[in-house]
Amino acid sequence: MLKPLLIEIGVEELPAVPLLKELKNIEKKYANILEKYSLLCEFEFYYTPRRLVIWHREFKTTQEDSIEEFFGAPLVVAYKDGEPTPAANGFAKKCGVSLDALSSAQKGGKEVLYYKKDVAGKAATELLPEIITTWIKSLEFGKTMRWGSSSESFIRPIRWVNVMLGDVLVPMSLFDVASKKETFVHRISNFDALEITGAKDYFETLKSGGVTLFPEERAAKIQADFKEIEKESGYTIEVDEELFEEVVAITENPTALLGSFDEGFLRLPPEVIVTSMKEHQRYFPVFKDGKLVNKFVVVSNALTDDFSEVVAGNEVVLRPRLADGLFFWDNDIKAGLSTEGLSKITFFKGLGTVTDKIAREGVIANKLFDLFGLACKKENLNRAVELAKADLMSEMVYEFTELQGLMGAYYAAEQGENEQVVTAIKEQYLPDGEDSDLPSTPLSAVVAMSIKLDTLLALFSVNQIPTGSRDPFALRRAVNGIVKIVNAFEFNFDLVSTMKELSKNYAEIDLEKLENFILERIKRYYDVNPSIIEAVLASGERDLLALGRKIEALNTLVNAEGFDEVSTTFKRVANITKDLDLNSVGSVDSELFEEEVEKELYRRFTEVNEALYSSYEEELDALLGLKPELDTFFTNVMVNADDEAVKNNRKALVASVYKSILKIADIKEVSV
Repeated sequence: MLKPLLIEIGVEELPAVPLLKELKNIEKKYANILEKYSLLCEFEFYYTPRRLVIWHREFKTTQEDSIEEFFGAPLVVAYKDGEPTPAANGFAKKCGVSLDALSSAQKGGKEVLYYKKDVAGKAATELLPEIITTWIKSLEFGKTMRWGSSSESFIRPIRWVNVMLGDVLVPMSLFDVASKKETFVHRISNFDALEITGAKDYFETLKSGGVTLFPEERAAKIQADFKEIEKESGYTIEVDEELFEEVVAITENPTALLGSFDEGFLRLPPEVIVTSMKEHQRYFPVFKDGKLVNKFVVVSNALTDDFSEVVAGNEVVLRPRLADGLFFWDNDIKAGLSTEGLSKITFFKGLGTVTDKIAREGVIANKLFDLFGLACKKENLNRAVELAKADLMSEMVYEFTELQGLMGAYYAAEQGENEQVVTAIKEQYLPDGEDSDLPSTPLSAVVAMSIKLDTLLALFSVNQIPTGSRDPFALRRAVNGIVKIVNAFEFNFDLVSTMKELSKNYAEIDLEKLENFILERIKRYYDVNPSIIEAVLASGERDLLALGRKIEALNTLVNAEGFDEVSTTFKRVANITKDLDLNSVGSVDSELFEEEVEKELYRRFTEVNEALYSSYEEELDALLGLKPELDTFFTNVMVNADDEAVKNNRKALVASVYKSILKIADIKEVSV
């Protein structure tokens, strides 16, 4: 029989961020537990800040009957001379039956002891308390707390439990809270518990009590409010996706409201105002014609017809935050950017202070400047590196650490620093994520690369190497950033020679381990068939720019129609030359050709090999275009000729073709 099942776990207000982090696992964990109990069926999960709800439109009232099978020791072990051994007696005891009830069955090619019993399905009401308790305790929200006399902990105190199968209460206790046919609605509507007669009554009670249970409905309501505000005011609301999800998670009856603050605060950099609103108050910033205005949008959870006091209250709360920001701003402008004091801030144990890090970054930046042949002034580069961390000493960054670098750029502009210096300070950490912007100038790019390279080299020098998923210093992201910059600015960066040169200012580094770490990141960076990357790496290429271009070129050709046939031919080329030392293979002597097809292959190869190409793709395409001549050659010519000179010359010809392709990739490594 099937009946509706409602599970509601009532809690004190859940913090949004931990809830949202675990959200993707909540339904999976519940489904896995149901499957374990043979009760898996469709369900829906809802949440508000005060409740976690599971809703089954149809739930099995009883498990299906099942069969349990038990396999024991082989018969030759279970019985000796017709008498049962301890193995047989132990198996019977395990099954809870006498020896006479046992039979035998084939397993693994042997005749073994066997017992089968029918298991009657248990009632859902008997199993649900254990299922729900297991599910709730499986949820991982990070920090937990204890309350009352309970020895167990959860993210927030559990205040009520309501489990109804059909219209019948399922008796259970969770964290010492007994289940009852009752729920709680919005506090402004009613503070007391309300009795529930069934599922239909539950949903209607929440709705009439000011609770929008379904997260998607709350999100739709907020979005509709945003559009209405924008339509009426002519402003544009900047909607941060993470902030929006948080607001949905912390409201049961959301209403978006437009508030304002004193225009005088617009003297502050927009990022300071936006950070104050987002991080501390969960407000959405408002713009007009692309410029921040003295407005904000707050999503209220109040249940009222007059929101004027709600708006006024939020305006009052925001003012001191912005006043603090303005105070910090004015003080920092007066003080100016200074690196004094950075020598007292430790970067990392064994790696000196932030001042030491700046010095190391400066050395790297100057070497990259010369390596890449930048056209800008080197003094601007050195000034940018010198001032990049200076805002760590500012009052603003002490309060808003996430604005480090950005505030330095504002302060640098205020004190009249060169525009390139200002830009480089602002962009010093770019790219800082998968979808992040890149530095906008070559000088900014070199500053950003220097910071990432120093972090890599320095931490590898003290053996702080990421293991597994652990990467506290985001070294993997640093490598991704370096690769992105190299490709965007077309910097030639030889991984082996350049890292060897840059490592001279550090304690002993295992450069091979560092190279492998970077190459592993590159294998994950490019979204292509992994064997394509292996094929390019097998060519010996270690210049990051060339490496990327060769990977893209080979990927294009591998995905083109007919590559399977082409690769077969060139894998044969590789196979013929596998025992040769390609570096010592002699030159081809055209005087030793005996067959016309040899001459034609050599002529075409020489033509292709000596041509100039605008890209690796064009060059590789031309080399792979030798397939017809190679196929004809292999069909009509015996490479291993009796004449030693002719044999070696033919191998040299095939090896020449292979060597030319190997400059780009080792085709035999490609698997499609």
